[in-house]
Amino acid sequence: MKLNVNGHDHDVDVAPDMPLLWVIRDVLNMTGTKFGCGMAQCGACTVHLNGAPVRSCVTPASAANGAKVTTIEGLSTNGDHVVQKAWAELDVVQCGYCQSGQIMSAVALLASNKKPSDADIDAAMSGNICRCGTYQRVRAAIHRAAELGEVKA
Repeated sequence: MKLNVNGHDHDVDVAPDMPLLWVIRDVLNMTGTKFGCGMAQCGACTVHLNGAPVRSCVTPASAANGAKVTTIEGLSTNGDHVVQKAWAELDVVQCGYCQSGQIMSAVALLASNKKPSDADIDAAMSGNICRCGTYQRVRAAIHRAAELGEVKA
C-alpha cells in the first residue's frame, strides 16, 4: 500500500485494517501522534487525512492509501507552525500527552474558519480530551494563532 505522509511517499506492507496510528508510529517511526483511548474518544491520535482531522486509532490504513496524511511532524520542520507558536507563547502544555492531537484539531479548525468564536472552538475541540484541563489555554492559543496569521492544514 502506498501512503503519502507529510509529503513523502511510503510503500508499506501492512494489513489493510491495521489502524493508521500503528502504521505511523510503528512502521514509519513517527511518534508525535499519540495513542490515547483506542476508541476515537480522546483525540490524542488526531492526524489529517486530505486536510480533515481523523482519529488515526480507528482509521484503517487502507483509508489512507493514495491519500495525503499529515501528522504533527508534518506541520513544520522546526515547530514554527503558527499554531505551535501560539501554543508555546501561551504555555498551553502541561503534561503534553494530548497536545499533538489538540494542535492537529486546532489547525483543521483554523484552516476552515479564520476567526472562530469561543463556541466554534468549543465545538471543534470537544473531541479532544486533556486530563490536565488546559482547555482555557487551548482556546486562548487558538485565538492567538488566528491573530498571528493564516493557517493551512
